[in-house]
Amino acid sequence: MWPFSSKGPSGFSSSSTAEEVTHGIDATGLTAIVTGASSGIGAETSRVLAMRGVHVVMAVRNLNAAKQVRESILKEFPSAQVDAMELDLSSLDSVKNFASHFNSSGLPLNILINNAGIMACPFMLSKDNIEMQFATNHLGHFLLTNLLLDTMKNTSRQTKREGRIVNLSSEAHRFTYSEGIRFDKINDESSYNNWRAYGQSKLANILHANELTRRLKEDGADITANSLHPGAISTNLFRHMGVMTGLVNVFGKLVFKNIPQGAATTCYVALHPQVKGVSGKYFSDSNVSTPTSHGTDAVLAKKLWDLSMNLIK
Repeated sequence: MWPFSSKGPSGFSSSSTAEEVTHGIDATGLTAIVTGASSGIGAETSRVLAMRGVHVVMAVRNLNAAKQVRESILKEFPSAQVDAMELDLSSLDSVKNFASHFNSSGLPLNILINNAGIMACPFMLSKDNIEMQFATNHLGHFLLTNLLLDTMKNTSRQTKREGRIVNLSSEAHRFTYSEGIRFDKINDESSYNNWRAYGQSKLANILHANELTRRLKEDGADITANSLHPGAISTNLFRHMGVMTGLVNVFGKLVFKNIPQGAATTCYVALHPQVKGVSGKYFSDSNVSTPTSHGTDAVLAKKLWDLSMNLIK
């Protein structure tokens, strides 16, 4: 990543790392779930949260990979609290099982980081017969958040500490289908475009956080919900891109953020005191940013919420 990036109002920039944006923060006593924590920015997010004292629960498809990440964190920080639990976000049954196990564990939940995702894959359906990117990137996280919300509300009430929900979106939300969300064509293979479908799922992450913000305020809950663009990062998200993967590996160091930089905005929104009370915002480079008009459309957000509720029934 270019080293000459300018700092925003927060004092951080695109070249800030996750360690830098959380410097001096003591998060002892907090518990966080991080989805997709077995590699890339999810693993780095888990490492830095654990470093700052957070009890991290890694929600992952690959428990063996998560075990290696956990061992690496404990080797660096022997007193860290890190656990791993199985979660496949493309399966609504898996999401329900994970939430049931977590909710019955007796653990509190202060922070939920909806980080996992897939990008620009060929058309395929999930186990629940929903287009795979929409199912994994949005719907699985939507259900997970709903099922964990009571635990978060109870934790917030009992500890008198603000809860935070963090949705990882992307600037790719700008390249969704022209109507934003294709409510009647989520599963339409004939008009499927892998990049626009990715953009649609990332727009859904923003709209989910926005509508959740409205509902949490109505409930009087001390929980915020925000979305963010982590930056363009060379990670295994690019695995479906063929020859592009090679170009990403060759030129990535010039154009893309590295993984510590890629995890910065997530850790900033999850932990930094500057973000206290801030909800329904879209962040980039550890600063508040502006999404597209679709991304601030309250009617679209409500319609997506209703569709999502129907799909998870």
